[in-house]
Amino acid sequence: MTASKITDVPTIPTLPDREELIRRLLSDQPLLADTPDHLLQIVNVLDSYGIVLDAYSRNLVNQGETQLLNPFPVMRFFHEGFSVERLWQHLRGDRINFEYAEYCQKAMFWHGTGGMDAYFDSEPFLETCQKIIALRSRRDPLLALVHRLYPGFAPEAIRSMATIYALGLFWRVMSDLFLDLSRKYRNGEIVSVNDAVHHIRDGLVAAAGDPMTYKVTVGNEEVWVLPPEAGLTFLVDVAVPYVEAVFFRGMPFLGTVSYNAQARQISADIGDFKYGALYADPIPSMGAGIPPSLCMQDMYRNLPEELSDWYMSHGRGMHDVHVQICISFQKSMFCVTNGAISGTMPHPLDTTDADQQQANRAYAESWSERLMGCQRGALL
Repeated sequence: MTASKITDVPTIPTLPDREELIRRLLSDQPLLADTPDHLLQIVNVLDSYGIVLDAYSRNLVNQGETQLLNPFPVMRFFHEGFSVERLWQHLRGDRINFEYAEYCQKAMFWHGTGGMDAYFDSEPFLETCQKIIALRSRRDPLLALVHRLYPGFAPEAIRSMATIYALGLFWRVMSDLFLDLSRKYRNGEIVSVNDAVHHIRDGLVAAAGDPMTYKVTVGNEEVWVLPPEAGLTFLVDVAVPYVEAVFFRGMPFLGTVSYNAQARQISADIGDFKYGALYADPIPSMGAGIPPSLCMQDMYRNLPEELSDWYMSHGRGMHDVHVQICISFQKSMFCVTNGAISGTMPHPLDTTDADQQQANRAYAESWSERLMGCQRGALL
């Protein structure tokens, strides 16, 4: 009598729990599994995203320079100049979808975290707003009337434009960082996911202290909206609030959940929002009103050949390419978050000081708590 043959049952990978996430953060291991497929996806999708961010950045910076207190900014997407050809391309959707950039800006502005938002409530900023409004009102009777009737309207518009400009500066750095990552990958300098995370971390740290300033010309006078003396910097005041607002909190998309208060599909506390990129189900609807779908389309138009070929042999090829891009993009955003966490650790990971080690662990624990609710399946 022969013993029955037992076939090996493949092991189903388990989602990393909180302790595992803490261990990876404290041992300088990437949150995303370090595999060749993951490396190919994140580098190439960030290459595409870097091209898109270049356009987003140029547009937002131009808006900050030309559209402040413009009541009808219908030409805000034509920063490269207006022509009948560009208008036709715009109308039929043959263009970069800057609406996604505006979604990210609105998320940052609405959630209002970080030092920039605190500065918006300061007396110097409020005085600057009144100065700009007074200068503009000399030639803009409509603004003078609106400000008299609704005194909070124009300052709020200036706050929003300052956020637009700051986000444009932030994306300038990130675009260059992602395109440089792709260049190093092609040159053989990036050979693992951890190398990619280190590249992002080092880039964020290098730009950490870059000042976030914003100056406009009103009439013949230059006015600082975000002056150097405000002390606003790249990492703490823009990058980290961006991660908080866009990667974690986000905003519920119209048409996907009910805004009816009685339905209670949306939390009354925006601090509990979990609509960010790290929580999202990778199912772009490709509806015009869903901002991530617009971003996926922008990246699709700029996909590197290596990633296009990879998609052809995975999933359903080009039939579900936007879903595949969304999955790769989410993986890459975990790497960006990973780099941001590593770059803001209180102390070096190789410290031997017990108090510093404890501070690092407490920091990693706070982030792991946030990450537990995210799409941890993307990390496998």
